[in-house]
Amino acid sequence: MSSDKYLGVDIGGTKVHLGVVQHGQVVQETRFETPMDAPREVILAELTRQLAPLLTDDVAGIGIGVPGLVDEVNGIVHNVQNIPSWREVHLRQHLAGHFEQPVYMTNDANAFAVGEKMYGQGQPYANLVGLVLGTGLGGGIIINHQVYGGTLASAGEFGSVPYLDKTLEDYCSGKFFAQRTGRPGTEWYARARRGDAEALAMYAEFGWHLGQALHIILYALAPEAVILGGSVSKGFEYFRSSLHESLAAFPFKQVTERLVVAPSALGNAAVLGAAALCHMKQLTSHHPALAS
Repeated sequence: MSSDKYLGVDIGGTKVHLGVVQHGQVVQETRFETPMDAPREVILAELTRQLAPLLTDDVAGIGIGVPGLVDEVNGIVHNVQNIPSWREVHLRQHLAGHFEQPVYMTNDANAFAVGEKMYGQGQPYANLVGLVLGTGLGGGIIINHQVYGGTLASAGEFGSVPYLDKTLEDYCSGKFFAQRTGRPGTEWYARARRGDAEALAMYAEFGWHLGQALHIILYALAPEAVILGGSVSKGFEYFRSSLHESLAAFPFKQVTERLVVAPSALGNAAVLGAAALCHMKQLTSHHPALAS
C-alpha cells in the first residue's frame, strides 16, 4: 500500500465531510454544513476555504464523491441532491486550478465501492458491487479491479429498477420501514436489537426483498462479492438468513455458492471511498497493466 496521502471529499446535500487518508485510515478530518440554497459560487468558495488547510505538500491528490450525475472525464457535476444551484459545476477545473492538484470525481455510491475495493472487504475480488442501503438504494460497480461508472457515473442505480408495485428502492432501503409503518428504520433497528418479534419479522421481509434485488444484480453482472453499506446494513444480522433464503431460488447454484455478501466494516466509508478513487486512478496511470 502506498504511503501517499489523499484527500477524500464527500459532498452531501446537508453536509460536506473532508478527510486526509493515509494507509486506509482517516488521519485528519473536518465537516461543515452545506449552504444548500446558496449560489454555486458561494458553495465553491466555502469548499475551497475548508480544503485549503488540509492540502499539505504530502497530499497526492483529491478524490470526490457526489450524490448526483457526474461527468468523470471532464470533471463536471450536473446535479447534486438537495443543492439546487449545482446543475453544471466545473468542479475539477475550479479545484485543480486553485490547488494545482489532480482531482478525480464520481458518484458517491461508486466511491463507496472503490473504498471497499481499495481498503475494505472487497480487496480480494476483481468484480464486486457495493450497495448503499440508506434513505435510498444506490450501487457502485467494480469490474476487473476498476470502477465502472457508465454514462455520467450513473451505472448501478439499481434502486430505480421497477419491482412489484414500485421500485427496488421502496423495498430495499430505509423507505421500506418508513413507508410500511410510518416509523423510521432506526426505531425498527433498536427494537430488533431488543429481540422484538415484530421488528425481526420486518427485517426478515426486508432481507427477502433484498435477495430479489441481488437476483437482478447477479443476472446482469455476476459479481464475486456484494458489500453492503449505509445505515440499514447495520441490521445485517437480522436479515442475513432471509436474504440467503431468497437467494436460494437463483437458478445458477454455482454462482450463488461462490457469492460473498457482507456488510462493510469500514468507518468513514464515504471519505475513504473518495480518497480511494484518487488512489486507484493514480495506481492505474502509473501501472497501466492494472487497467487491463
